Amino acid sequence: MTDLSLDAPRGVLPLFPLRSVLFPGGRLGLQVFEARYLDLVTTCLREQRGFGVVCLAQGQEVRQPGAPAPLFEPLGVLARLVDVDAPAAGRLQVRCTGTRRFRWTGTVEGPNGLWQAEGVQWLPDDPPRVVPQPMLPTALALARAYAALSLRADTDLPPEREFGNAGWVANRWCELLPLSLAARQQLMALDDPLQRLALVDRYLRDKKLV
Repeated sequence: MTDLSLDAPRGVLPLFPLRSVLFPGGRLGLQVFEARYLDLVTTCLREQRGFGVVCLAQGQEVRQPGAPAPLFEPLGVLARLVDVDAPAAGRLQVRCTGTRRFRWTGTVEGPNGLWQAEGVQWLPDDPPRVVPQPMLPTALALARAYAALSLRADTDLPPEREFGNAGWVANRWCELLPLSLAARQQLMALDDPLQRLALVDRYLRDKKLV
């Protein structure tokens, strides 16, 4: 998969802060109506570039007059546009997929209110790791969950099916489970996919879900 980032040569990336965590390979639907993000999506669509999705540690998704500056988690994921629709004037329905994780050295707010990350550093993708034998029930449970979810018209699942890949299985469970934002962020930030899967596996066993 080719990841296209805005202003990548200068290490600058526009940010779309959310009260959610995007994982590599995950799907994200957005209802865009603020002028700064309408401009961002239009630019990314025209130039076929991506933007960074970061979780808000403090602050709201929609700008509030007089509100303090938002605080962002220190690691995000590059989003690539999959589909853009305009159901009404001044509103876009956007579907994205998560690609690469990144860190940055600083953020700056532009004159239009759009935040940008500076000094962007791309993190390596998860190395392929086979799901260990003791954790196979967790992978099989995910396969059953996906089979059920695929029957629902309102579910947008990733097109890939990698139930033998530890990182992919862990990421998809992190998206489905009722975890706190802080827990999702911590799991996404882990560089070892086997460690991430082991934590998910423990959670599922503690809840008697596998």
